[in-house]
Amino acid sequence: MRKLVYYVAVTLDGRIAGPDGEYDFFPAGDEQQAAAYAAWTNALYPETVPTAHRPAVGLVDAPNRRFDTVVMGLGTYRPALDAGITSPYAHLRQYVVSSTLKPDTDPAVTVVPGDPLALVRELKQERKEDGEGLDIWLCGGGRLAGALLPEIDELVIKNYPVVAGAGIPAFDGAFDPTAFDVSERTAFPNGVTLTRLTRR
Repeated sequence: MRKLVYYVAVTLDGRIAGPDGEYDFFPAGDEQQAAAYAAWTNALYPETVPTAHRPAVGLVDAPNRRFDTVVMGLGTYRPALDAGITSPYAHLRQYVVSSTLKPDTDPAVTVVPGDPLALVRELKQERKEDGEGLDIWLCGGGRLAGALLPEIDELVIKNYPVVAGAGIPAFDGAFDPTAFDVSERTAFPNGVTLTRLTRR
């Protein structure tokens, strides 16, 4: 069965963005550190690089390694939309969970106005002719992650050495303690720690 993987950057106090959705305060380190970190993560998860940025990092023809589908909330989709980009991950199947977004925003984007749990459960059951499909990337945001917590199989947390103080939490839902086990942890010279966790 396909997995739902929440791959996201998080501050030390558990925020994925500032109060207005800003994310430019996440420290990248010096130029050399930032380049090494980006190269490592881009090689591991090339499909998480937005389509418009792929040529700049040499990923134009890179095949999807881990994900073939992305699910996001309107807050995560909004920065691309505000920049005039209606299909930010054209190399993936794109779903935006929103009750207010127009369904015809882009033919490559499926707007889901209803239950995100039903969507993810349906996506998980899909198969490809050559075996199981690649996994599903939960891109954000916090409310959507909170709603989808029962279906999240894996977390890939990029923890940055910064405290936001306020902003959008990684999970914004009902109280529901859910245990995950650490499968892998990698520390980078720029202070970022990438941790992969699987549902217990």
